[in-house]
Amino acid sequence: MKNWLIFISVFIVSLSLVISVLVIWKAEAPFRSIEEQATQLALDANALTVVSESYTYNGKHSYVTVFGVDEHGDKKAVFVPTNLDKDSIQEVLLEDGITEKQALAVFKNEGNVQKVLHMKLGYEEPGPVWEITYLNGHDQLNYVYILFKDGDWWKRITNL
Repeated sequence: MKNWLIFISVFIVSLSLVISVLVIWKAEAPFRSIEEQATQLALDANALTVVSESYTYNGKHSYVTVFGVDEHGDKKAVFVPTNLDKDSIQEVLLEDGITEKQALAVFKNEGNVQKVLHMKLGYEEPGPVWEITYLNGHDQLNYVYILFKDGDWWKRITNL
């Protein structure tokens, strides 16, 4: 009887683990697919020749931010809309704005930061922005948007 209980327990735990992995894998599939398509579109549009990284940015409009190098050897960020409209692609040379570390330094002066959850370069109304998501001292979610071109604050969403 004891062996049956052990077998059933191990089986249920294993089944739960397999189902959890499958659900996570299926949930991430649309993001992987759109990122692959956006990366290919950035390459096909000759905005980049080599791609190093890409991720999805969700603001007022969703974009896939694709980082890489163009034909002149300049590092670039290309913002491909998730509807894959080739005419709506935006791009910026990374040397024309502040780096991730500089944006974080501007942000750190804010104070009351417990933990930075993530930083993403995205595209909004004023142009490229750094989105910084963090938890404050009271474990409340906050978003800060810093303009890529000069490091000025654009928008804050606090205490969610």
